[in-house]
Amino acid sequence: MDSFLKDKTVVIGITGGIAAYKICTLTSNLKKQGADVHIIMTKNAANFVTPLTLQTLSNNKVIMDMFDINFEHDVKHISLAKKADIMVIAPATANIIAKIANGIADDFLTTNVLATKAPILICPAMNTNMLLNTPTQENIAKLKNRRYYILFGNEGLLACGDEGAGRMAEPKDIEENIVSILNKKKDLIHKTVLITAGATREDIDGVRCITNYSSGRMGVALAKACIDRGANVIFIHGNMSVDSDFIAKKIKVLSTDDMYNAVMQNYKLADIIIMAAAPSDYKIKNRYSQKIKAQDVTLELEKNIDIAQEIGKVKEGRILVVFAAETENTLENAQTKLIKKNADMAVANNVSLEGAGFGTDTNIASLVFVDKIINLNKMQKTELADIILDNILKIKIRKL
Repeated sequence: MDSFLKDKTVVIGITGGIAAYKICTLTSNLKKQGADVHIIMTKNAANFVTPLTLQTLSNNKVIMDMFDINFEHDVKHISLAKKADIMVIAPATANIIAKIANGIADDFLTTNVLATKAPILICPAMNTNMLLNTPTQENIAKLKNRRYYILFGNEGLLACGDEGAGRMAEPKDIEENIVSILNKKKDLIHKTVLITAGATREDIDGVRCITNYSSGRMGVALAKACIDRGANVIFIHGNMSVDSDFIAKKIKVLSTDDMYNAVMQNYKLADIIIMAAAPSDYKIKNRYSQKIKAQDVTLELEKNIDIAQEIGKVKEGRILVVFAAETENTLENAQTKLIKKNADMAVANNVSLEGAGFGTDTNIASLVFVDKIINLNKMQKTELADIILDNILKIKIRKL
């Protein structure tokens, strides 16, 4: 662990919480391992621990004022953002979490958070009721979906006298997480992953269409996880309600036929194909050219092409992962789909369960293989994405 942290730049942001005193221990331990530690403090943090103490422990000037002119010329308001190998916010109050989640940059700390490309580890510390309050939980969920790392402490007695969640993680746990994040394996380097996401639409007339509730969240989470691990990503997507704020080859499509054509044109470039989209199963047999104005309308539907099944016929050595969004007989239907589509893994979930399925930040899934099923608990889709990739990497990728 010593050699790994040597010469790594760790920027620690301290906000106004009683647990701020623990950062003295964390700073000292990181320095002993050879890390270059820089401290940013909010003004409220100075009420709990002195800047001089942390400056002495870190051997670097503690910065509090964005417009402080009494430090080196090269320390500008975003210089630490560029220099950081990792940023740690500890303790992270409800206020700082809300600011970061909503893109507010009104002091030195939040400005650097917004400007950095380094991974960010947030260690919440607050009263139990504040932590469990809906706005705080929504803000934490936002940060998880943006692939911030969140580290909670154990439940216990709080400084305010309450008992429960809200304690900051201990310095040794923060230290271990810093090492783990910085040492994250790039296990998909030199691999190309094709991912489909979102909902396709089938036009009824000039203003109406058939579609579904898919938001694209799972596909976006998978794309970001693949990129984090070093993969090249081909992202083919229909309509989505989330931003695809990552660098990849992106192809936007409308109908299921459009998605099929895009997949067939690109699948040979991929080592892994993850069919996370929800393409419409049916299309209008005779689309109306003008807006329908009749009182009663009968729509005749015809089956769309099954994209995953067609890929299963030609995948050769590629790994194929399909999704099975079901409302009943979830595992049985997923096993049938796995075999029918010649897939290597099916991610199954019952979309009727609370906290699972379309439009949510969480999911409750099972990973279905020919010889086993792995049932997972409710979790963020960002967490599920990494578990899916971990299991994909256990499947041998043959050389094409």
